[in-house]
Amino acid sequence: MSDTHSQSEAPRGFETTAIHAGNTADPVTGAVVPPIYQVSTYKQDGVGGLRGGYEYSRSANPTRTALEENLAALEGGRRGLAFASGLAAEDCLLRTLLSPGDHVVIPNDAYGGTFRLFAKVVSRWGVEWSVADTGDAAAVRAAITPKTKAIWVETPSNPLLGITDIAAVAQVARDCGARLVVDNTFASPYLQQPLAFGADVVVHSLTKYMGGHSDVVGGALVVADDALGEELAYHQNAMGAVAGPFDSWLVLRGIKTLPVRMDRHSENAARVAEMLGRHPRVTRVLYPGLPDHPGHETAAKQMKAFGGMVSFQVEGGEAAAVAVCDRARLFTLGESLGGVESLIEHPGRMTHASVAGSALEVPADLVRLSVGIESVDDLLADLQQALGA
Repeated sequence: MSDTHSQSEAPRGFETTAIHAGNTADPVTGAVVPPIYQVSTYKQDGVGGLRGGYEYSRSANPTRTALEENLAALEGGRRGLAFASGLAAEDCLLRTLLSPGDHVVIPNDAYGGTFRLFAKVVSRWGVEWSVADTGDAAAVRAAITPKTKAIWVETPSNPLLGITDIAAVAQVARDCGARLVVDNTFASPYLQQPLAFGADVVVHSLTKYMGGHSDVVGGALVVADDALGEELAYHQNAMGAVAGPFDSWLVLRGIKTLPVRMDRHSENAARVAEMLGRHPRVTRVLYPGLPDHPGHETAAKQMKAFGGMVSFQVEGGEAAAVAVCDRARLFTLGESLGGVESLIEHPGRMTHASVAGSALEVPADLVRLSVGIESVDDLLADLQQALGA
């Protein structure tokens, strides 16, 4: 199920690639959408005679193959791998890259589940980690030890929307012989392609913008190196946390509209951020599209637009932030992000409860928004009433 586009043809635009990479017409019926191969087992043409390389769907499945080819094309990578969740992808990556005694530099702002994986799971395996402000390449360099094998980055970060200069940190990684891993979930490959700036691995929660409709859970890795891709594929099969065929099909469906959705997410989020910046009860707005954001210039250099995530702090502390979440009506109170509908949450009590008491603890007065693609005037009105305006 490989893309019919040959390397000799002119490069395709992102929108074209999103729709066509990995998506060839079904050879039997001509169906323009890849079938859902809801199957575990494949008939072999004699012992070892595999049709198209398929023998068992943990090892490979045609629907998942279509998605993995699409992911690699969108990120400009050599290989894409799809998993049952974003954390399953991260777990496979860490167990492939690291051995007991190795060290990882992690960001001072990151998804709570990623921190939990390092602090409560991987550390029990003898892997050490330390925290650095990845927005400061010098701070990352200072955190390197002789045992450092990976540098982990989120940009924009979750939930404080920090920006890391990918190219600068990639140079730090090269200098110390470490791999640079970039979680690209908040941006998506439409807005940012970390491999082009020197990253070694891109991580995605496909649950979020890639799926885009809050109806599927999945994860992905895309790599710049064939050899690392082979290692990851071996571990993906050996560990088994693969994306199922229907989940793969749902993500492929979502990706086809990724460009138009991200344009609207970004436009709406910019309007929301501007309104919040003028509101008397908002003390701080965190959005890389704002000119006064400390990472604005870097984000403008490495992103096509600034995405759909906005965080803000309110006067009155934690109780006031929780009250804003409770009063929202159009913004749904929920822990995920990246769907077409707008979501609101209190990170300290919800998505980032696992980082409480750590160097990654988030402000108690913080509210995080996943700005959807609804009519922006309706979103602004809902936030204004939730803030008590």
